[in-house]
Amino acid sequence: MKKAAKKVERYASVWDAIADTPEEAANLRVRAELMHTIAGIVKESGWTQTEAAKRCGVTQPRINDLLRGRVSRFSLDALVNIATALGRRVRVDLDAA
Repeated sequence: MKKAAKKVERYASVWDAIADTPEEAANLRVRAELMHTIAGIVKESGWTQTEAAKRCGVTQPRINDLLRGRVSRFSLDALVNIATALGRRVRVDLDAA
């Protein structure tokens, strides 16, 4: 007896795989990129989580969530506010899909 072939789905990114819509995937992608950049600033600066939290205007547990990549816990607005608190300017580029 032959086994039925499994249909393998392929996605452009992990965000496309877990999101219900292309819009949700785009939002997750942008938030993840911004979180990654902010985490890099914290690491490069050598700050403790407590120090980073003070500089970002958030609590230490919030920084911990950011450093652990918990994308679902951050809105785009919150991440822009954190970046701004670090003296960074957020720029948005639109590319053709």
